[in-house]
Order: sequence, then C-alpha cells, then structure tokens
Amino acid sequence: MTRVAAEALRAGYGARGVLDGIDVEIPDGGLTVIVGPNACGKSTLLRALARLIPASSGRVLLDGDDIRRLSTKEVARRMGLLPQSPLAPDGITVEDLVARGRYPHQSVLSSWSAEDERAVADAMAATNVVDLADRHIDELSGGQRQRVWIAMALAQETPILLLDEPTTFLDIGHQIEVLELVTRLHEEGRTVVVVLHDINQAAGYATHLIAMKDGRIVAEGAPRDVVDAALLKTLFDLDARVMVDPDTGNPVVLPGRR
Repeated sequence: MTRVAAEALRAGYGARGVLDGIDVEIPDGGLTVIVGPNACGKSTLLRALARLIPASSGRVLLDGDDIRRLSTKEVARRMGLLPQSPLAPDGITVEDLVARGRYPHQSVLSSWSAEDERAVADAMAATNVVDLADRHIDELSGGQRQRVWIAMALAQETPILLLDEPTTFLDIGHQIEVLELVTRLHEEGRTVVVVLHDINQAAGYATHLIAMKDGRIVAEGAPRDVVDAALLKTLFDLDARVMVDPDTGNPVVLPGRR
C-alpha cells in the first residue's frame, strides 16, 4: 500500500479551484520533486496532501486512511511539512524552535522526556545546526534558517516529509547544501516530497518527478524517462536541448534563447 496518495483530488482557495482532479501515488521511500510553471498548482498539491487545504472533492489517503478522518496530531505524527517562508516567533532561539517539532508527541499529561531531548539533538546534528543552538533565528543567514526549519520538521520524527520550495531565496551554494541534506534524509529511508522551481536541480536529485501545468499532472516518472524537449515546451513554452550528464545519467536542460 502506498503511504501517500490522492484520488480525483480537487482543491483550491475559496471559490478559486486550482487542482483539477489529481490522481497520484507518491512512491514510498523516494525523493519526489514536483515541478511546473508558476501558479500551476505545485504548492497547492503539497498543501492538500498535508491537509492544510481541504479537498473540495476527491480525497487524500495517508496509509490508506482518508486524511480528513485523522486527528491533527495523528497526521503530524506521520507527516512533517515545511511550508514556504515559515515565520518564527520573535526572539526564539534555534533550540527552542527545533523543540517545537515535538508538539505532536506531547499531551496535557506528558512532560518533556529524554526521548524528546534525543529527537531534538538528533535533528540538530543531522542538519548541522548544533553550534547555533543558542542563537536567535533572526540573527541567522537564509541558509542557516532553512536548515533550522528542516531540523524542526525532523524533530517530529515522521516517516514522510514535505518541503515547499526549500531553496527559494538561497544562493546556489546554500541551495545545494539543502538539496544534499534532503537527499540524505531520503537515503536514510524517509519518503520525501519537494516542490522546486529549478528543472535541472529537480532532474539531478529526484528519484521520481511530477510535472504539473494548469492544476493537472502532465507527466511523471524517473527524470531520465520524462524530461525531454517536448515536456519543457509544454510546461514553460521553452525551446531547449536536453543533454545527459555523463557522470549521473540524469538529464541536463540547456535553454535556447528566445
């Protein structure tokens, strides 16, 4: 059974529909990247999978259960989400923010435990932010902040992790740093779904690619099977050559000038 799936999913914002009958199964244990032009529904699909946006029709399945029937804490124990441009409370330190990832495991009767302490320490070590523990979030660089937010999501200790444009506003060095971290999380066994804008980064890191346009999925599969000149023309109205990276075998897009 696929852990995350959508059936005939329609969702949007108020009266504005965005997703137009999506059927998708997210490969378990894979690194799935969603790509497409601006306003095509990439982030909306991710948010709908996480139940931040309700389905107007169709459904999202989490471990075979209709996600609408699960409690908020139960969803948060199974699935972690890093949204676009998250906001931290004023004056909060790195360690305190990461510790908030343990919320799904707390109750009114439980106190902070050794297990919570271990989860936070492991998350901070995995994202290389241990040395930043006592720093305030607003003192950090963009790349550092992004690693802290990922650490908070990791502290939830969920088998499924959704990341919405985690490289936006980062320079190329920090983008690669974040993508290498995401790859390591996938290789350790997590099912990871990421929204990216850069088609070359998507093709270089994804094990499974979902290409969207106008609220629909127009192609999906391994990057080397789906990324070609015709797809780029469909998605972006872009004339481009697609080469093969001799080291990885992954496609590399070379845009032509308009």
